[in-house]
This record gives sequence, structure tokens and C-alpha cells, in this order.
Amino acid sequence: MLKSTLAYLGIEPDNASHREKIVSGMGGFIGIFAILLVSAKATAGPDLPLIVASMGASAVLLFAAPHGKFSQPWNLIGGHLISALIGVTCARWITDIPLAAALAVGLAITAMYYLRCIHPPGGATALMAVVGGSQIHELGYDYVLMPVGLNVLIILIAALAVNYLMVWRRYPAHLHRRMLAVPAEPNMPVLHNSDFDYALRRIGSYVDVTYEELETIYRLAEHHAQTDHVPVEGIHVGHYYSNGKYGAEWGVRQVVDEGHGEGDDVLVIYKTVAGNGRRSSGSCSRIEFARWSKHEVYLNESSWLRVP
Repeated sequence: MLKSTLAYLGIEPDNASHREKIVSGMGGFIGIFAILLVSAKATAGPDLPLIVASMGASAVLLFAAPHGKFSQPWNLIGGHLISALIGVTCARWITDIPLAAALAVGLAITAMYYLRCIHPPGGATALMAVVGGSQIHELGYDYVLMPVGLNVLIILIAALAVNYLMVWRRYPAHLHRRMLAVPAEPNMPVLHNSDFDYALRRIGSYVDVTYEELETIYRLAEHHAQTDHVPVEGIHVGHYYSNGKYGAEWGVRQVVDEGHGEGDDVLVIYKTVAGNGRRSSGSCSRIEFARWSKHEVYLNESSWLRVP
């Protein structure tokens, strides 16, 4: 029940380290502090907090998810500048404020989609051009370059500098992918962009991940699946183990006895009870059997299930 509720709420396991969280927070502090220092001189007045507001959302993306698709330089630059341009246009030509504000955000989303620069904070930039007050309205199209363009430049430089200091956070994502070489295993299929495109089309909605990131995730997961196995100390007489493969290579073995030897070299005697080689028997060292075993299983009626 709890897992189902968490799934519906979108709460997933947190894999980020404490170091990652602290670095992200420090990066956000540096980026916004730099923007406020510069913007305070370039645009003084009561509307300053409104002008900087959308940059707070950008800071979350650039420093908490620097490798995300929404966080990349073109998304940041295009998302804000195009949205600002649309927002100012709507503010100047549509006198009904609610209609102008709603249209600015809707058109900004559509434009970002077609120009491949979706950046969620861009919606706030478009909105502020309409509802931001007289100081912002007086700027007219200057709003696009000053302060929006200037703020974008400042936070982009901050993201490049802060993330560059952390090897595992190199920004933009292309620099990180070049460093993360994932070798393909001999039996792993070669995937192409068309394969990922098919998968993403089946999902049907926008996914904040690039083809390269999908391939890297797949390669890492597949490599782990092929190299991960039951620990040697987890092999026990009478228990059942599966190699975790699919199709004709899948098999389940039961350890029926142990022979002579010491440590990892103890002889394991087994029989294959399901899948490939069924009704056959054999023997090998404990370390060899452990490497063959992907996980321990048990028989539930007619199905072999993984031991929790």
C-alpha cells in the first residue's frame, strides 16, 4: 500500500549523496547571489524581486540537475529569451491582463517545444513580462536583453564554473558524457537513435532525457545485470538459484551437496531443476556457482520467484 501511494505521488528512491545535495545548494546560492548583485545595479526598484524570480527556478535545474535536458545551455538561453520576447509582445498588444498573461505562457510553451528549448522557468519569464508591474512594462523589448539576457548570462557562467570544479558534474551534459565511457558487452545489442525514438514515442509524453543519456543508463544497467551475482557466502545446500537470463538460456539450479575443498574452492554439487539443462546435474567450485547465480529463487506454485 505504501509503495503504491509513493508511486502515485511520484516519490522515487533518492540516490543522490549528501555531497551532491550540498554542492547543488552552494551552486544555487552562488548563481542567485551573483545575479542579485548585478541586477541591483542594472535594474533598481520594487520590481527587482519579480525579475529575478524565474532565475531561482533555473538555478534549481542548473545546479540540482545539471545533466538534465531542460538544464542545457540552449534550453536556458532560448527558453528565457524567447519567452521574454513573447511576453513583452503579449503585454504590448493585448490590453486584457488575464488574457495576455495566459496567452504569453501558452505561446511560450509552444514556441519552446518547436524550437527544442523547453525550460520550465521560461514560463515565469513570459508571465512576468505581463504582470510584473510598471517598471517592467516601461522596459518594453529591452526586457529581453536587460535584465533577462543579462541574468541568463550570469547564471550560465556560474553553472559552467561551479559544475566544472566537480568532475562528476561537468556542464553542459556533453562534457560529462564524453568522460563517461561505457563499454558495450559482447552480447549486448547495439542500439540506435531510432530505437530510443520508438521507445519515447510509445511513452507519448515529453521525457527530460536525451538519447545519449538513455543509452548510458541502459549500458550501465545491463553491465551491472551481467556482472552482479549472488555472493559466495550466499550459496547454501538445498537452496535454488537462477542465472537471471531470458529465453533458452534461463535456468534454475538446486545445490544438493558440497564436496571437499576450502573457502571459495569448496566443490558445489547441483542439479538443474528448470530451464536450460533441466534434469541434468554437475559440479563446480563455490565461486564459479556464485558467478553463475544471478539471484536466489523459490517455487511458488508453477512460478519461480526471486527471494526478497
